[in-house]
Amino acid sequence: MIKQQPTPVILLSILLWSLLSGTFTVKAEPLDRIIAIVEDDVILERELQKEMTGIIQRIAASKSQMPPEQVLRKQVLEKLIIDKLQRQMAERAGITVSEDMLNNSAADIAQRNNMNLEQFRAELEKQGIPYKSFLDNMRDEIAINQLRGREIGGRIKVTDQEVEHYMETQGKVGDESVQYHLGHILIALKEGASSADIQNARRKADDLVAKLRAGGDFAQTAISNSDDGNALKGGDLGWRTLSTLPTLFTEGASKMKTGDIADPIRSPSGFHIIKMLELKGGIGDHFITKTKVRHILIKTNELVDDAEAKKRLLGLKARILDGDDFANLARSHSDDKGSAIKGGSLEWVSPGDLVKPFEEAMSHLEIKQISDPVQTQFGWHLIQVMDRENKDNSAEYKKNLVRDAIRKRKIEEETELWIRRLRDEAYVEINPGNL
Repeated sequence: MIKQQPTPVILLSILLWSLLSGTFTVKAEPLDRIIAIVEDDVILERELQKEMTGIIQRIAASKSQMPPEQVLRKQVLEKLIIDKLQRQMAERAGITVSEDMLNNSAADIAQRNNMNLEQFRAELEKQGIPYKSFLDNMRDEIAINQLRGREIGGRIKVTDQEVEHYMETQGKVGDESVQYHLGHILIALKEGASSADIQNARRKADDLVAKLRAGGDFAQTAISNSDDGNALKGGDLGWRTLSTLPTLFTEGASKMKTGDIADPIRSPSGFHIIKMLELKGGIGDHFITKTKVRHILIKTNELVDDAEAKKRLLGLKARILDGDDFANLARSHSDDKGSAIKGGSLEWVSPGDLVKPFEEAMSHLEIKQISDPVQTQFGWHLIQVMDRENKDNSAEYKKNLVRDAIRKRKIEEETELWIRRLRDEAYVEINPGNL
């Protein structure tokens, strides 16, 4: 009988594991040592050390207690495994990040830090972070976010009924009246966990709660024990409104005071421990300026270039200033047929409804004033503001907040399950002698 030959991936895995376990005696530098095989790739000692260095610096900066090195190595390695699995999946899905997208993202980050790109790059180098390493990390992060958006985001829907039900049952949560700063520890369970596994996880969670209530350091405990993606941040979930917390946390969190630690909460992912780190108040009513506006649009084409479009609009503006009716001219000359039949009216618009160049020009006009020609992606416009009003938009604003919060919550919960499933189903071999 002819034996089936191993596939190249299997052969590679066998070879890598042989090197890892010491079956083949190949001399290698310590930093080139293979720590783990992840599908058809590997994690090297130098990758682990590099990641650990950055995380140790963050823990030290936060003044949290440093966990034992062996515990930290295990947590950091698990993070690297999850990241590598996601990058591999993104590559298989054909997700790529262009140089333009990468540079634009870097420029956005620099701008948010009140720097231009060159200043931001110099600041990174000053902190010992090579700019290339920063771009490589950002490329991976963008690819992973796109992967999650494709795998998870597209499936998440929020109905009007969910929004109404939430606002009815959760009272005034949508008004952001209170914000919560929570710490989180997850004791994870695999899908189809046995009764013994569940009991062991519950016992571990109960023990941790007891130690924390006795004064144990939450951040250090999270770093050492949590299976959640925020473990290496000390379990810090950041500031959240109640509506943006995972569903299973909301009831408990709404009743907690600063410093409280809740009993373990069971979910399909395992057992969750939450601590109320801080509480603070939120916002009041929400007002927006609505604008009643109309326009005349001239599109450019093979016969009408930019100069001709502007010339026509300036001619129309002169006629209006001499007494011609704006609405009649819009009906006769505007290329926006939808608004032309209404005399060019776009009715009442809210901030963000219109493209940015149009909205910026509109915002600088007095009531009844007519703009000079304004260019957008649609062509050239003559704009007239008919009226403005400052409107209390609190009810709609709260609904939108709740809708966004429900969507974020669903994405967060589904992402947690998706990552655990990805990890459980992957081929991962770790050499315990290297930990």
